[in-house]
Amino acid sequence: MSPDEVRRKGWEELDIIIVTGDAYVDHPGFGTSIIGRVLEDAGYKVGVIAQPGWENIADFTKLGKPRLCFAVSAGNTDSMVSNYTPSKRLRHDDAYSPGNKAGLRPNRTCIVYTNRLKEAYPDVPVIIGGIEASLRRFAQYDYWSEKVRQSILADAPADLLVYGMGELQMLAIADRLKNGTPASQITDVDGTVWKMDIKSWKEKKEEFLSEYMEIPPYVEVSKDKAIYAKAFKTAFEEQDPVCGHGIIQVHPKTVVVQNKPMRPLSQEELDHVYELPFTREAHPSYQEKIPALDMVKFSITTHRGCFGSCSFCAIVMHQGRMIRSRSIESILREAESFRDIRGFNGTINGLGGPSANMYGMDCKKWESSGACKNKLCLYPQVCPSMNTSHSKLIELMQRLRELPGISKVFVGYGVRYDLALLDEQYMEELCAHHVSGQLKVAPEHYSDRVTAVMKKPDRKTFERFEQKYKEINRKLGKDQYLVAFLISGHPGCTLEDMIATAEYIRDTGRYTRQVQDFTPTPMTVATCMFHTGLDPFTGKKVYVATSQKEKSIQRAMLHYREPGNHTLVYEGLKRTGRLDLVGNTWNCLIPRSSEKGPRSGW
Repeated sequence: MSPDEVRRKGWEELDIIIVTGDAYVDHPGFGTSIIGRVLEDAGYKVGVIAQPGWENIADFTKLGKPRLCFAVSAGNTDSMVSNYTPSKRLRHDDAYSPGNKAGLRPNRTCIVYTNRLKEAYPDVPVIIGGIEASLRRFAQYDYWSEKVRQSILADAPADLLVYGMGELQMLAIADRLKNGTPASQITDVDGTVWKMDIKSWKEKKEEFLSEYMEIPPYVEVSKDKAIYAKAFKTAFEEQDPVCGHGIIQVHPKTVVVQNKPMRPLSQEELDHVYELPFTREAHPSYQEKIPALDMVKFSITTHRGCFGSCSFCAIVMHQGRMIRSRSIESILREAESFRDIRGFNGTINGLGGPSANMYGMDCKKWESSGACKNKLCLYPQVCPSMNTSHSKLIELMQRLRELPGISKVFVGYGVRYDLALLDEQYMEELCAHHVSGQLKVAPEHYSDRVTAVMKKPDRKTFERFEQKYKEINRKLGKDQYLVAFLISGHPGCTLEDMIATAEYIRDTGRYTRQVQDFTPTPMTVATCMFHTGLDPFTGKKVYVATSQKEKSIQRAMLHYREPGNHTLVYEGLKRTGRLDLVGNTWNCLIPRSSEKGPRSGW
């Protein structure tokens, strides 16, 4: 990270410099660290510029000019999500920055960093990747500007975009650059997006359309919501490394060309990546802690991918639906390595991937034909073709518990409870050994109409899981609780749905602090619905609360007990003709005095 460190290694120059919007943490939960370690393992000399000042080029030049390229990432989250709350207010903290300090990355980080790098070194290739670049690779609705923005590759002067997890793509690009191939000629790497000029596109259109699919151009999707939904549907359905196609989208000044998705890493490759020599520490130059590291320092990633396909989640568009699991032996070796790390007290505080309990699961169709385009794996019910056995995961948990020096292995979050219900032995193992008093689960809503739009299990499924969880803990003599996470303002959710949910919470005692307002983030199905008011797969209309006032009312309804929310709750009840819920009897949500209460809470 500094010229002194480069000199101490005896290097005269760096091959690749990664520029990131996060503080630099050498941990496999951070994308910058994984890409850096993978490139280093392949023999490349790698440097990192973390959270540079962007007012001028000074910080971007501190490690000199790299021999091959710069690699730019906004960090582990989209910069607009990092910088703003769902109500579009500036955040006051940032878990990926030293001391939790906000404001250390610019809005639209990839674009800003790339412009500065091209200003400093016009002839050096710049490759953009990570969540921000990956999920903004086509024209996309941007919640913060309330408009459809161009592909990030049309806005940023980058040479290539890497989408997905990126290890294989970055290795292929680095090798090509090392062998003298200009960045402009690296156009055939899976899992990348590149630019073509308008003239070349017109000359070669027929040739390209024999291999690629064209989606409606930016000019059309930015003006017509039905066309936007159609373009999104195509991009979503082609996100498959086995049967997916490349996609082309024309922009006013350039043509964006996405090659088909990169294949997932094999088990051996995944094992190798996670067993690279990560220190699991922040860079020693930092004087303050990085909160995000504290949360995951002694956690273990067991697999990648998720076949849940929740509407509000972008994992399908980044990691894909197909699960790739590490070997048990590799995971055991990683756990054993914790014993040599300062501060380890014997507790592994997280075990899983995008979900906690999809480890070792697969579908017999994946290898030959990829994930199905015309149906989902878990909704409206679990597909019979899916191997949903928890046997490998149970074996893994049992063997981890037997390791000397490992006292606890907790799975505190991420359990897909519709899958867990299919395996009572897994639930018994989970409750007996892997819950630290609270298990966090995400029903997200208690209205079946809303969970249907979310593609989440219905309320009865959650109730069955809760009942089974209580039964098992009662049998074990354990006092352990469920913590439910809920979302307000999701597409498909009306004020009536929120009131019904508030009544359900009142009647069942399921009041929870874990509530978040839906934030439209790039390339999710729910964001497409939020912008267009349409289900992109059926074309049917979907109700959307787009005004900040209604979103605030929906959010307040889930915390109706808070005095500061009473005015908003009253307004929602009045709008829907439910003033019967205002009063001082047991079944009322708010007291009669709220009618004239202060306007607060929004």
